Amino acid sequence: MPDRFLFLLGSGRTEGNTERLARRAASALPMGTECRWLRLAELPLEPFADLRHQPGGGYAVPEGNAATLLEATLWASDLVVAAPTYWYALPAAAKLYFDHWTGWLRVAGLDFRSRMAGRKLWLVTVNADGPDESGASDLLVATLERTAAYMGMRFAGALVGRGNRPGEVSGDAAALAQAERFFLAGRGRPG
Repeated sequence: MPDRFLFLLGSGRTEGNTERLARRAASALPMGTECRWLRLAELPLEPFADLRHQPGGGYAVPEGNAATLLEATLWASDLVVAAPTYWYALPAAAKLYFDHWTGWLRVAGLDFRSRMAGRKLWLVTVNADGPDESGASDLLVATLERTAAYMGMRFAGALVGRGNRPGEVSGDAAALAQAERFFLAGRGRPG
């Protein structure tokens, strides 16, 4: 499969710190790498209904925004979740996207899990921790590591920046430097 990066923007803010950091990292991808950017707030999903244990419970083929997100997810070789750390976890729109995976796993004939196996899952996040604090994004990183393992995917890495007010990530020299080599290093290429 060719390198095809899907960037899922999970922030409630456009052009926020996390998006800036993700775009900085994406700018270092090799020429010819296909990239798609989807803002989850612009593709709202219905609340997820867990039908797994209901009589006759099954999941239909997704429609509307869910179908758009499913198609894009299956298109990608590399799925990049670009979401700020909200309360030590994913923002609501990003969490809801992953909740819908529960249904996609059970759509007859879709074979979602086997089709996702071997793909790469990445995280770009920014949190408001100060320079002498750490760990605010640890649970978020662990969530995506476990998601990748469950799906037979490879968790390729987390790029974690610091910033609270708009634009503050631009002052995080370490995160900006890491962004320049993030995707190359995570793909096993020299960075």
